[in-house]
Amino acid sequence: MAARLFLRASCNAVRLASANAAPRASLRAIATEKGIPTDDEQATGLERRSLQALKKGQDPFSIFRPKTYTGTKEDPHIVPCIGNKRLVGCLCEEDNTAIVWFWLHEGNAQRCPSCGSHYKLIHHDLPH
Repeated sequence: MAARLFLRASCNAVRLASANAAPRASLRAIATEKGIPTDDEQATGLERRSLQALKKGQDPFSIFRPKTYTGTKEDPHIVPCIGNKRLVGCLCEEDNTAIVWFWLHEGNAQRCPSCGSHYKLIHHDLPH
């Protein structure tokens, strides 16, 4: 019985396809001559901006692993901020349980009051 239903449905589909062959070809909008559009061609708005930034090598949403810095005066830890100051927490030693908090202001590199590691605030624009 299932075989009969399958055979009847396939025969009906073939009949309908042959009867409507010309109008169906004009309705296919997504599969153009070039094929299915890529993400770059189809993306709009914020997604398009982020894809363009990733092509340029930028990291608009901080999704890549941050670069490691030595923390010296010549190579301070970089702290991105959208304002002109930010509260920073420093774990001075690896096994330390207390966090040393201090305000970091835009300008020259500043030292942690406890361990002496250097931090520098860099202005960071929002991606949108």
